[in-house]
Amino acid sequence: MNGHLNEIMRLLRNIIRIGTISAVNLDEGTCRVNTGQNTTGWLPWLTGRAGRSRAWSAPSVGEQVLILSLGGELNTGFVLPGVFSESHPAPSASADALHWSFPDGAVIEYEPNSGALTATGIQTALIKAAGKITLDSPLVECSQKLKAATFELTGGGMLQGDVLHSGGQLSSNGKILHTHQHKGDSGGVTGTPL
Repeated sequence: MNGHLNEIMRLLRNIIRIGTISAVNLDEGTCRVNTGQNTTGWLPWLTGRAGRSRAWSAPSVGEQVLILSLGGELNTGFVLPGVFSESHPAPSASADALHWSFPDGAVIEYEPNSGALTATGIQTALIKAAGKITLDSPLVECSQKLKAATFELTGGGMLQGDVLHSGGQLSSNGKILHTHQHKGDSGGVTGTPL
């Protein structure tokens, strides 16, 4: 009887356990977890969506997680990432923000209190989009602190509506427009644009 009671208690203790990721298999979507004196076998981690719409965010070695084991058997467990810890503290203190911090220092955050959607700290940013991008904003600012920013239409394109340029020089095919002159009809040179 005592053996059965010990086994029942072991199973109950294993239904929910806390642990730390020790290894990750990205191809299989599984990980191993150190919990107490045990290291689990390869267990799947839980995600926000895993049907026709799917989400991917792999746990990292050293991340604190919960193991949810069916019937208390660790080999039937699922890993629920992420429990903040001393080595991996919460990256924000906002009650409403959606915040993603990445290993290279990049941060993507939406803060409803200010209405700001930001992507910062990215050393080499590449944003890809297929189809149409609509910016319904009175101001779109492209800035680059190290050198001049570039807006490039590699396949050609078109600007429609009034365009106002101020400050600096505007050039087209190597010709600075506000100082550009043409040969006149009678052999002279026209003045610069008014």
